[in-house]
Amino acid sequence: MGKGSQQLERFIFWSRWLQAPLYLGLVVAQGIYVWLFMAELGHLVGSVFASGGHISETETMLVVLGLIDVVMIANLLIMVIIGGYETFVSRLDLEGHPDQPEWLSHVNAGVLKIKLSTAIIGISSIHLLKTFINASNLAEHTIKWQVIIHLVFLLSALAMAYVDKMMNQTVLLSKH
Repeated sequence: MGKGSQQLERFIFWSRWLQAPLYLGLVVAQGIYVWLFMAELGHLVGSVFASGGHISETETMLVVLGLIDVVMIANLLIMVIIGGYETFVSRLDLEGHPDQPEWLSHVNAGVLKIKLSTAIIGISSIHLLKTFINASNLAEHTIKWQVIIHLVFLLSALAMAYVDKMMNQTVLLSKH
């Protein structure tokens, strides 16, 4: 192998570090979600005190589902930030750290895809639940499209899981 091709390979391998600012940007987005969560929680608490404790169960449920939605998106961000950085940029030196996520020890691109699709389905489920609770205020075609999109997410996740399972079986068979 020539010296020029070795330098090219090193440069290509180094280029993975170009993703580091992208992950830092997602950390900033995580901070914005923390801000939104606290603001929405403050509005809920303020509404309870302003109404003398007489806030409707539906209104409370919609706000709480919104808070859960923010938490699930934040969890998705953590999976992308930590899992993506670990998989595509550089190993995190977390051996023995008491807070190391359990899933990080066996993360790879396939596992990350499945975890992300599962998280997206969870987020979509929360949105769909909010839609059903608030259905009387929404157009029928809006509800229909949200259900269709949710079903597409489900089918996509099942297809990805099936393909991942088939690929893992192929790898296992080729090792024997």
